[in-house]
Amino acid sequence: QVQLVESGGGLVQAGDSLRLSCASSGRTFGSYAMSWFRQAPGKEREFAAGITWTGGRTYYADSVKGRFTISRDFAKNTVYLQMNSLKPEDTAVYYCAAGYGGLQDWSRVTDYDYWGQGTQVTVSS
Repeated sequence: QVQLVESGGGLVQAGDSLRLSCASSGRTFGSYAMSWFRQAPGKEREFAAGITWTGGRTYYADSVKGRFTISRDFAKNTVYLQMNSLKPEDTAVYYCAAGYGGLQDWSRVTDYDYWGQGTQVTVSS
């Protein structure tokens, strides 16, 4: 069993930065690929960024590429999402997700085994 707890969300202005954290319980953190998804009101949950279980490769949605950076700290069992140059369209609830081993489709919600409760990010113009 893996529990994920996100933190770091808040209200910021366009152009600001935020860093989200996702703390994982359990001893198998290193076996899971980790991703950040986001869901805006009235929209489907969408993939934002992912990192392999080794931490060796990262993947990004086109909408965040060059602005967001995902990383993981194995000692702290934590995944981070550094978000720079935030835009109003980045406003959403951000969710951390864990998928065991290698993933076939990083953007497919059903490929993930565990989800956090989400943290709200609001970007004002």
